[in-house]
Amino acid sequence: QVQLVESGGGLVQAGGSLRLSCAASGSTFETYAMGWIRQAPGKEREFVAAINWRNSNAAYGDYVEGRFTISKDRAKNTMYLQMNSLKPEDTALYYCEADPDGFGPGVESSDAYGYWGQGTQVTVAS
Repeated sequence: QVQLVESGGGLVQAGGSLRLSCAASGSTFETYAMGWIRQAPGKEREFVAAINWRNSNAAYGDYVEGRFTISKDRAKNTMYLQMNSLKPEDTALYYCEADPDGFGPGVESSDAYGYWGQGTQVTVAS
């Protein structure tokens, strides 16, 4: 059974940085797309970034504007999200999610993923 465990969230000042981690288990993930989805209170789920586990092709939400970088360590089955130049509007619960159907056209849909973790809170103070 796929299990995803996020870590690395916290409170940071605007302009600061955080690195989120997602430890994945229960599969080889070779054919998966892995991604980050976030949800702020009272708002819809929002796609942040995704990565092809096989070849590291990546996609980002438009608002990321080069501030975030998604990466992975296949040996550790761990995915990362390096977030720089954080803004108060980045405040949200960030979920690690996995899509066994792979890195296709629907990867930027927040509804595409079949597995998700418990989330890690990111709070950016102004």
